Amino acid sequence: MGILSRTIFREIASSAFLGALMFIFVLFLQKAGQLFTILVSATTSPETVGYLFLLLLPATMPLTLPLGVLVGTLIGLSRMSSDGEITALRAAGVPARRVTLPVTAFALVAMSITGYCSLQLTPWCQAEMIRVINQMGAAQLTAEIQPRVFDESFPNKIIYVGDVLTGQPVHWRNLFMADLTPPSERKNDNGQERGEGPVLTIASESLVVPDTVGNRLQLSLRNGSTYEAAKDPQDYYKVSFPVGEQALEARARGEVRAKNYTATPTMELMGEIGKSLEARIEFHQRLALPLACLLLALTGIPLGVSSRKGGRSAAFVITVVFAFFYFTMLVSLISLAREGKMPAELAVWMPNGLFAVAAFVLLLRLERPGDRDIFDSIRAFVVERFKALASLREGPVKETSSSQRSSRTRLFLLPQVIDTYVVSNFLFYFAMLLFCFVMLTEIFNFFELLGDVFKNNIAISELFRYLFFLAPKLLYDAAPVSVLFAVLVTFGVMAKANEIIAMKACGVSLYRLSAPVLVTCLALSGVLFAFDHYVVTNANLIQDMLRNHIKGKPVQTYLSPNRKWIFGHASRIYYYKYLNENEHILGGVSVYELDPASYRLRRHIFAERALWEPSLNTWIFQNGWVRDIRPHDDAYRGFQGGTATFTELDESPAWFLKEVKTYKQMNYGQLSAYIAELQQSGFNTTPLQVQYHKKFSVPLFALVMALLSVPFAFLTGNRGAMTGVGISIGVAIAYFAMSYFFEQLGNVGQLPPEIAAWSPDAGFALAGIYLMTRMKT
Repeated sequence: MGILSRTIFREIASSAFLGALMFIFVLFLQKAGQLFTILVSATTSPETVGYLFLLLLPATMPLTLPLGVLVGTLIGLSRMSSDGEITALRAAGVPARRVTLPVTAFALVAMSITGYCSLQLTPWCQAEMIRVINQMGAAQLTAEIQPRVFDESFPNKIIYVGDVLTGQPVHWRNLFMADLTPPSERKNDNGQERGEGPVLTIASESLVVPDTVGNRLQLSLRNGSTYEAAKDPQDYYKVSFPVGEQALEARARGEVRAKNYTATPTMELMGEIGKSLEARIEFHQRLALPLACLLLALTGIPLGVSSRKGGRSAAFVITVVFAFFYFTMLVSLISLAREGKMPAELAVWMPNGLFAVAAFVLLLRLERPGDRDIFDSIRAFVVERFKALASLREGPVKETSSSQRSSRTRLFLLPQVIDTYVVSNFLFYFAMLLFCFVMLTEIFNFFELLGDVFKNNIAISELFRYLFFLAPKLLYDAAPVSVLFAVLVTFGVMAKANEIIAMKACGVSLYRLSAPVLVTCLALSGVLFAFDHYVVTNANLIQDMLRNHIKGKPVQTYLSPNRKWIFGHASRIYYYKYLNENEHILGGVSVYELDPASYRLRRHIFAERALWEPSLNTWIFQNGWVRDIRPHDDAYRGFQGGTATFTELDESPAWFLKEVKTYKQMNYGQLSAYIAELQQSGFNTTPLQVQYHKKFSVPLFALVMALLSVPFAFLTGNRGAMTGVGISIGVAIAYFAMSYFFEQLGNVGQLPPEIAAWSPDAGFALAGIYLMTRMKT
């Protein structure tokens, strides 16, 4: 390999490495939060979670390495084209096709790595991950219990936990557990007849130890008691105990298995090709994805050579468009193959075939004179649009000396030419990077859920609907990181072109140069806050419901009369068998009133029917009884054949239909009201208070990212935009690690909620201010 080939090889390799790293980072973030939650739940050792982190990486490489090769090819060759090196080669008699050799060599190296990951490493990592997850078994059950939510994941059990404190072991506070096992199946040690109602177990505290072998949770209850109404309501069984043990049997989880042969070794998979359609699809996918490295690189050669301006930005946009086209076509054709409408081999290899044809056609016309500059035409179109908007803003310009004088005396606060130039470049890169991050994440989620779509017979339109409602959350989450990348790339490109030196020579300081970007990011923070308030929270309601439906989980109904357990005012819990929302009738209703101080059952009301009376603002209970539970003798009163009212029970029918949301599905006003309501009931609201303050701190991080990235951009000098990309990845990883860390400290009460939510912003803002004061302006 000669000097030219080695130079091109190194040029492409550095850009491809950073591009692939960025794509891996974007996809890896989708799983990082889930694994971090498992880590802080203390049900799994940090070593195990770190091991799972490593096992996730190879699964992303068959998707990201081909895209990295395409990015490297486009960026490397477009840089050579924009600097006139391609023109110099042609003038020296070296055809542009000469660059094909080093690009192909690099693509073959990348294809070998991708092939190893696809054929051997990824299946092994998938199998190893499944082994670790199966070994963890019931250890994950404690992480699945959410505070202040009626959990039905245990057979014949309803679990309600007031607070969950992570640690070793996990602590549950204010445990309410209802055993719905049919009376005929319950253990009966004293021979007494069991009632139809549930058996309650209440404890002020419980230590939870997972039993992975027995697939259960071992509960060590403190200050506990059990309650059960007999068949004759005048008989009531209650037992109090200071310390007790109880096993909470989990559902038979079975072994977690891989989807569609994804964890099957390739040699074993070859033996299944003739037996299973899914095996054929998986086998050919493992072969087709590595070949995409070569085909995408060959397709990118003509596009990179023909580009003279905006190569890096266009490279990322073209990569995402190609990725979306390639993977969408692949998934659509595989869907047809599963329906038997076309052979599996043809479905998997057709996208590669189309890209091979496109690469062949583009390479043939590479040396034609008058070759149209594709990227330059796109950029020219964007510039023309900006000029049109500018002309509308400034109005018609008259060629008079007075107009020239007025332009010189333009107010400082109004956007100047330099402001328009810097902000337009920043917004271009910001929009492009935000689009890239969102689309890549959507593609990753598409592939992740595709197996569940076919497994659970879900319409493909439901998957696209889920991706549509997922987009607002992705936009909100990716915006601060996109600001970081965009600022570094914007000023990195300007420094590479010596524009920063030229502006400093004209007396424009770096502070003045960065001011329009900081003001824009401040406005962007306000837009993100409003976007979360009005759009993201509502979209999260729908996308969570759709994801549960696609995954085959019980759909969480956020506005449904079918929730039979609901928490009321003043530590009351309602249980009913049905609700007629039109006539405002509860059937088979029980009301359990708890003492907040001792967390013992204070009163139990049962009625066959309850009717809401608006004039009395309470429920009229029919055919039932009430029992006031006391340490020695209970007070029992029956009203069979009659009615009874309890004025303190003022939860109207609307209470039973109110929306139940998580903090992600509430804006700051709703979350504040929810926190106040829980505080009145005596619950620990510290984790929710952390999330409340993050409603304000997260949008502001767009400004903090700009404040931090501006000095980094100038410090990188003329090393270019890709250096900025590398720095961005490091800063983003540091931010997410710091954010998760402080959030968990706040959740367990080791930091005030305000400090836990605002510490990442404060830390990075101080670092940015310090670096800005050190800049040589």
